Amino acid sequence: MGSERFYFCREYWEWLVAKKCNLGRRNFIGIGVAGGLSVLNSPFASEAFEGEYRDRPGRAKNVLVILEQGGMSHTDTWDPKPDTLVEQMSPYKTVSTNVPGMQFTELLSETSKVADKLTVIRSMYHTSGVTNGHPKGTQYTLSGHVPGGPLEMPDIGSVVAHRISSNCGYLPPYIMAPGNSEQAKESRLGFMPFDTQVFKTGGKDLSQADWKVPGLGLNKAIGQSRFLNRLDLLSNLDVGLPDHHSDKAAGWVQAIEQAEEGLLNPNTKTAFDLEEESDKLRDDYGRGHRGQCYLLGRRLIEQDVRFVTIDVREPLTEKTPGGSNLNWDHHDFIYAKGTCNLPGAGGGGRGRYGIGTWWMMGSVDQAFSTLIRDMDERGLLEETLVCFVTEFGRTPKLNKAQGRDHWSKAYSIVMAGAGVPGGQVIGASDRQGAFVTERPYTPDDYAATVYKKLGLNLDKTLRAPDGRPILLAAHGNPIREVF
Repeated sequence: MGSERFYFCREYWEWLVAKKCNLGRRNFIGIGVAGGLSVLNSPFASEAFEGEYRDRPGRAKNVLVILEQGGMSHTDTWDPKPDTLVEQMSPYKTVSTNVPGMQFTELLSETSKVADKLTVIRSMYHTSGVTNGHPKGTQYTLSGHVPGGPLEMPDIGSVVAHRISSNCGYLPPYIMAPGNSEQAKESRLGFMPFDTQVFKTGGKDLSQADWKVPGLGLNKAIGQSRFLNRLDLLSNLDVGLPDHHSDKAAGWVQAIEQAEEGLLNPNTKTAFDLEEESDKLRDDYGRGHRGQCYLLGRRLIEQDVRFVTIDVREPLTEKTPGGSNLNWDHHDFIYAKGTCNLPGAGGGGRGRYGIGTWWMMGSVDQAFSTLIRDMDERGLLEETLVCFVTEFGRTPKLNKAQGRDHWSKAYSIVMAGAGVPGGQVIGASDRQGAFVTERPYTPDDYAATVYKKLGLNLDKTLRAPDGRPILLAAHGNPIREVF
């Protein structure tokens, strides 16, 4: 029996003993926290045992996730298939990168110039059909656990925030920007403490000059002195918590302290101020919403925020008529030169623009290539794990509306930084991009990789509300080729 399973069984046995004998169990907070859950430390583990399973600094200090939601077509981007059936073939040509033998499609012509910094994993797939839709597929990507089990699992970002917090005291340890697409609501706190919940900046269009994150400053009607007096009063109140040392109480206290630091620290506002960047760099990223979101991600990493997720889709503006939802759900006319809302569209993808337009892959190619180059030049890539992910791919076969439907049997993600070897391709899909043929990996493995890169010990469990030990990545193993 492996060490991971032995540890799980040992802790499960201890949990059963505790439930049977009621040995010094802590009470849960009982007021004003309907449905609240907590993470508990084992009262049985010796210091030596804890030491054996403690987290240690990893190669990655921070994580930046680029979540391109909607299911990006892998065969049109990272995994070209020039030898597939003619009727299924992408119209976009295969191009060489700056790494011999490594190829993308021409939709990634700028990114091909930084391929030596990237690892492309072409063998991602899902084992469960339940995650072949956007909500659960996105949950799976955000958490690394197939949703729908007896316990709602938290986002990877919340787990990371709980286990190693953040070196940036004035910003939340887990931020999603802008976090307002229809799938951003699939983020989950699960059973993590409240201070680890994702902070979503909001903002329809970050390219607008008047974009600001609301609520970052003190209410002028209250003022700093009055605000501090209220905090002092709050700290002296006995609110009736049954156990002031519980993790839930600690989570509330930490959340209050985090809010205090954020509201009083002037760096809080400047962290989100894109106008502090040079005009040239903003142009390099792209002046649209996507480019400025990617740039904001780099700014937050530069502030030492532990876990940042950029959740992007170009907004509907006067420049994008018919583009009511510009994500990657290309069920209709994926190769349209403008809007996919053309005669014969089935409905599922009518709000898109064609994958080859600037609003789709054009802005991605520009922003992502600039992000990698910018972070490398600033030295941020050395200690930041950058992950470019989507919840699944698209069907190899075009449908009647000349679109591609959901496909979770094979798709691609990309990693860079924090010691990830550049210029490599991991795994492979078949001639049509339909099924994985080499080195299959799942979002469970992706999550395990992120945790391992950060130095989290995968054998050190979390605790469910009833005290049961929960493994960080019960069904996942780190992708060894990126270490």
